[in-house]
Amino acid sequence: MPQPRVYIETTIIGFLASRPSRDLITRAKQQITHTWWARKRDSFDLFCSALVVREVSAGDPEAAAERLRKLKGVPVLDLNEEAQVLAQQLVGPGMIPTQYFEDALHVAVATVNGMAYLMTWNLTHIANATLRSTYEEVIRANGYAPPLICTPEELSHESL
Repeated sequence: MPQPRVYIETTIIGFLASRPSRDLITRAKQQITHTWWARKRDSFDLFCSALVVREVSAGDPEAAAERLRKLKGVPVLDLNEEAQVLAQQLVGPGMIPTQYFEDALHVAVATVNGMAYLMTWNLTHIANATLRSTYEEVIRANGYAPPLICTPEELSHESL
């Protein structure tokens, strides 16, 4: 029986590879991410996209190398035309702001590739309940089933 497919968005790798934060909330998210990665990742088939690889490759070369190391062995999905077209439809008023097209592209890549989950810590544009309800209508109107968007904490249920 195949395992559920999870799209790993850039923030997950960022929290996984960064130094412990002094901010308590950020540090808690880092710990939750580390715990999920250590205990739960083998219960899922993980995927990322060429966009994730591009985003984690940016910045300080040493930090980028560590982020890329965390992605080793995770299959990379293409940013194909189907995802690009869907992403264009997910931006605009009441949805993902146009200037954050990359966030829409993460959602679109996960959607067109049939991911069961999109795991993220981006609570501003991706895992935002208000925006999500609107852009998921667009996803369904285009004939797709939206992935369940969640944080590592939400995907850590002990029965998994």
